[in-house]
Amino acid sequence: MSSLVWVELEADRPDHNLAEIKRSSDFKGLHCAVVKSNAYGHGIKEILPLLTLADWLAVNSLDEGLEIRELGEKRPILLLGHVPLNRLNEARQADLQFILCNQKTLEVISKLPVTDKNFSLHIKVETGTWRQGVSPEDVVSIAQKIKEMPGVVFQGIYTHFANIEDTLNHQYAEKQLEIFESVLDQLRKAGFSPPIVHSACTAAAILFAKTHFSMIRTGIGLYGLWPSRETKLSAESIGCKVPNLKPVLSWKTKIVQIKNVPSGSFISYGGTYKTTRDSVIAVLPVGYADGYRRSISNTGWVLVNNQRAPILGRVCMNLCMVDITDHHEVHLEDEVILLGRSENEEITAELLGQWMGTINYEVIAGISSLLPRKIVKGALNVY
Repeated sequence: MSSLVWVELEADRPDHNLAEIKRSSDFKGLHCAVVKSNAYGHGIKEILPLLTLADWLAVNSLDEGLEIRELGEKRPILLLGHVPLNRLNEARQADLQFILCNQKTLEVISKLPVTDKNFSLHIKVETGTWRQGVSPEDVVSIAQKIKEMPGVVFQGIYTHFANIEDTLNHQYAEKQLEIFESVLDQLRKAGFSPPIVHSACTAAAILFAKTHFSMIRTGIGLYGLWPSRETKLSAESIGCKVPNLKPVLSWKTKIVQIKNVPSGSFISYGGTYKTTRDSVIAVLPVGYADGYRRSISNTGWVLVNNQRAPILGRVCMNLCMVDITDHHEVHLEDEVILLGRSENEEITAELLGQWMGTINYEVIAGISSLLPRKIVKGALNVY
């Protein structure tokens, strides 16, 4: 590989993580792999062949769904975000199922000609996240309208939890679940029985079997990361079968220059770091344009030959500098780990998130999509 900054994906880990979540939750239904936002930064075209255990796929946008179809994917695909009203027919033609959050979408669909393909809709119920969603009291009437429309299928119903990951107190999630179950009961009494019912994200799937219904949606856990420290603590404290999640992604670069710097020298923009001894620094061709955030400046470290090398000075758009004064046998174009493991040392997405002042989700989703993704198995390239 000629690139100086790249991402590596462990080939067997996405399926391993899906299997672990199923095992830990004793779930026997459908498993939907959430691959939105370039598969959480992992690379959509690279991750799809590694997901043989997923029954469904979920993305955010119509364009993401169309991209996956163009890659030859035949599995059911659910669009979790808004489909533009002037592009609803594109979703139908590509056999993409999508969520229904407002009456206007139904109005537009009603004016489109019926074809040999149906619109497959999932009503999203607003239970307390206050993002997209239909009010609980409107669900039955909307289901009735769908029933009366030719070429439109009420395929599923779902909700999403607002506060199940970042807390040890799950009362709010319990309340949301109560609202959702009440809506399901109202639908049953009105004669509706949508085939796909889903509410569980990774955290809910692990912690609460009663959220499973007929399908679970695995996002962050699929990539081998815990939704939060609190989720793992909750799983351990309530006696769940804790899944053995393994991170899929490593992020690497190479040294592009090694230089001797005198004591008292200012490193990088703004003079925010001054050397206190004669130093040796390595220049790395990675910066905030790649997703390696400026907030890591003077805070984080990378791994060079299994040793920590602190970031010196500000991270630039395309470069950063690290201290290798106490390292031995470091050479031009040696490999450097930004995120991943090297023998007994590891930089996790959670640690990188602490340095950035954010969460593991944003760390991996923020890795530039322009960087190449490479599939590996152990230390061997697969393709």
